Amino acid sequence: MTYLIIVVLIMMSALFSGLTLGFFSLNKDDLGRKAELGDKQAKKVYSVRKNGNLLLCTLLIGNVAVNSVLAIFLGTIASGVVAGLLATGLIVIFGEIVPQAAFSRYALVLGSKLVWLVRIFLVILLPICWPLAWILDKVLGDELDTVYSKRELIKMIEKHEDLSESEIDEDEERIIKGGLSYSEKTAQDIMTPRVEIMALEKKQRLDKKTLSEIVASGHSRLPVYKERTDNVVGILYAKDLIAVDLKNKTAGAIARKNVIFVDSGTHLDDLLEDFKRTRNHLFVVIDEYNSVVGLVTIEDVLEEIIGAEIIDEFDVRADLQEHAKKKAKKRTKKS
Repeated sequence: MTYLIIVVLIMMSALFSGLTLGFFSLNKDDLGRKAELGDKQAKKVYSVRKNGNLLLCTLLIGNVAVNSVLAIFLGTIASGVVAGLLATGLIVIFGEIVPQAAFSRYALVLGSKLVWLVRIFLVILLPICWPLAWILDKVLGDELDTVYSKRELIKMIEKHEDLSESEIDEDEERIIKGGLSYSEKTAQDIMTPRVEIMALEKKQRLDKKTLSEIVASGHSRLPVYKERTDNVVGILYAKDLIAVDLKNKTAGAIARKNVIFVDSGTHLDDLLEDFKRTRNHLFVVIDEYNSVVGLVTIEDVLEEIIGAEIIDEFDVRADLQEHAKKKAKKRTKKS
């Protein structure tokens, strides 16, 4: 009979030890989100895990009580050092290591199956554990919410995409990463550099040669300047040239006057809001000296979010910024 009691006590010790590690290896916030999304296992575990201090006191007191009684019973079949070594070995191996190894891997599955038993322990030990849990709640407060940095979230997404069980595919990974990181970039990082801009002087006539150059450039919007490139006074929309008598017309006569300038250091999230607010799809980028350094479009911002170039049938080059860098390198080598 004594041996049977010892076996039962070892099993109880293993249960308390495994449940403690298993339940507290599960993040309360993660369980709450899964429960809201309809995960039945998470909903069961969350019902007891949400009262963290009460659950902790119950499982720890139960574990200590069982181990104490186990040591007493082991003392009846052995004495002295032998009883101590026997108790330590059985508790460490079968009461701690084995159950904790199992619960650490299958915490949600095992926890959801044993919630009913945990509720029984909570009721039995409530008179002892509730006052302790209440004190801990008052002194320590609620469990702190887990807040992940953008880098941590990106690493999590990368890890999930690599797992065969994940619902996240490569395209979704790229877009999520772009959405999390695009706000850290500025207009200068994505703009079409000044050297790649085709601009027209205000008084330039829209003759056949000029129209051919506009078509060849592949741009649908071109800045129009007065006397010098830094003095942009309008934007010429290629579509405005359709069904219009261009005889003796100049770029300034057709160009729209609503030019919007943005600082080169403007972050892309602010830039996207400006695009939406102004209903304009092209901004002129200036530096701290009010000199024109490039153009930026809403398409450029969207490309950063989706992590890929948006190329239509009229684009001459996929990446004008990269092309500008190559041209600069060539000029440097020649000099």
